Formats: sequence, C-alpha cells, structure tokens
Amino acid sequence: MEDTKAAPAADQPDRRQVKERRGVVVSAKMQKTVVVQVTRRVRHTKYGKYLTRVRKFAAHDELGCSAGDQVVIRETRPMSKTKRWRVVSRITTGSES
Repeated sequence: MEDTKAAPAADQPDRRQVKERRGVVVSAKMQKTVVVQVTRRVRHTKYGKYLTRVRKFAAHDELGCSAGDQVVIRETRPMSKTKRWRVVSRITTGSES
C-alpha cells in the first residue's frame, strides 16, 4: 500500500510568518525575563501626521540582557501568563551610545 499523505512541496512557504520586533530592554529585574519596549511610527490616516506608538512585551531571556540593551525578539509559544516572545539576539549593549 502506498502512503496517502503527500509530502509538502519545496516551493511552499513555512506554515506561518514568524513575527520579529526590535526594541530596547526597559526592565531586567526578573529571572530569565526582560521587558522590551518596541516603538513604531504610524501615519494618521486623515491628517497624515506621524504618531509614535509604544508597546511593551515580556520576553524570555537566555542571553542575560540588561536594561538599555537593543534586542531582537521573536514570537514563540506561550511560556507563562504574559510571556509570548523570546530574545533572539542582542544588537547593542546599554553602555554603548
């Protein structure tokens, strides 16, 4: 008997697009958890003025980041009540300017 399941084609994309955000660590007071502030600029639909939108994410940190570090976070499985993001890499440290 043949296998009825067809293998996915090589040209098909991954099952979903992985979200990544770049932000600044504002709090590193928890164990293996940091709070990352992500800032984005959006244009007002009617008036055209650029507005700054800020959002904070709780992220799992295995790299040992400290406050002020610029990091890249990626969406992942739920790790706790508030943690759905993981720190992927550290871009700059807080002491550099």
